[in-house]
Amino acid sequence: MANETIFATATAPGKSGVAVIRLSGAQSWNVVERLAGDIPVARTASLRTLRGDDGEVLDEALVICFAERASFTGEEAAELQVHGSVAVIRAVLDAIGQTGLARPAAAGEFTRRALENDRLDLTQVQGLADIIDAETELQRTMAMRVMRGELSDRVLGWKATLLRATALIEATIDFADEDVPEDVSADVDALLAELETSFRAELAGSDRRERLRVGFDVAIIGEPNAGKSSLLNALAGSDVAIVTDRPGTTRDLIEKYININGLPINFIDTAGLRATTDPVERIGVTKAMARAETADLRVFLYDGLEQPNWPIAVEAEDIVLRSKSDLQPGADISARTGEGLDDLISTMSARLWQRDLGDGLIARKRDVELVAEAQALIGKVRGSGGPFDEIAAEELRRAARRLQAIIGGVEVEDVLGEIFSSFCIGK
Repeated sequence: MANETIFATATAPGKSGVAVIRLSGAQSWNVVERLAGDIPVARTASLRTLRGDDGEVLDEALVICFAERASFTGEEAAELQVHGSVAVIRAVLDAIGQTGLARPAAAGEFTRRALENDRLDLTQVQGLADIIDAETELQRTMAMRVMRGELSDRVLGWKATLLRATALIEATIDFADEDVPEDVSADVDALLAELETSFRAELAGSDRRERLRVGFDVAIIGEPNAGKSSLLNALAGSDVAIVTDRPGTTRDLIEKYININGLPINFIDTAGLRATTDPVERIGVTKAMARAETADLRVFLYDGLEQPNWPIAVEAEDIVLRSKSDLQPGADISARTGEGLDDLISTMSARLWQRDLGDGLIARKRDVELVAEAQALIGKVRGSGGPFDEIAAEELRRAARRLQAIIGGVEVEDVLGEIFSSFCIGK
């Protein structure tokens, strides 16, 4: 329930120097008073001895209280910075629960309360989720821009332009006999043209920004025993895939997520491409070909003197290498000795970095679809040629609602569960 006080650890489980326990809700300060004996001055870190109801000392902790509207959630809140012992954390959490004033928080519940209390909007929540998941510097940078409100400001600017265009249309309809322009079609069209240009710029590169957020797929393609699994293991620095001399060992897709020069890359070791009567291997070959078709980049390996006639067409951006240079002088790469590995990494990085991310911030499929829908509605209005009427005004209001749904407040309940499920309990 939204009016209940919640608590949870906000730091990773296990032994650490310091662990942070968060509380949020109307009873937060009362819980602090029960454990610490008094309530410290708000927003001031104060050293306190925490005790259970039986008077037993639990820990020496730094306690910080936050007043309503001055906390992350917008509610009365508190943080207990305790020693990071598993036993201490468990004892303090048990003591909080025994007060009967608070309950354990669900995943993402602190952030959800921040959204409900207008401390964050939906784009900032999504940005925060991406920051939590970020494993590369580029992911962190993009997520931070969204969380700091750059996307929100952009969407609100679009919405303001739409509302201005709508107001001009409605002024000519509702006050036709007053001192207002009789035909504002040129002004409205100019505003809508400006929006269409902004939308095109925002949508350009959105698919690549989504790949940056979740990781680029790089498929390793080749015939059996071409060295695909050995290459994956060399890139990962560990034995991810089974390597044998027996053809057809890899029968399913093997994936490994690796940070390569700041890029999140999901490497896919595919089954060897060959004709086979083995039904299991045949399924693996079919899956390999399907995944190769959708990969962001493909590395083709061969170990013969000439490139084989692969059943997948090699495109200009694909990387083609002759493998096993430790056994075949003049070949391009060796997973065993590492020869050519740095060159491969540099080539892959360069080709993925060259992909234009555009100047936009939108990456999630849902937000892309909402902007595209708003763009289509505006195109429909402009296509009518004017003068614009009540129908045009309603179409623009629909477009504004699409934009509002990006930042929240309109039909967003269906996406909240998915977003918050990715959060840790104390966030």
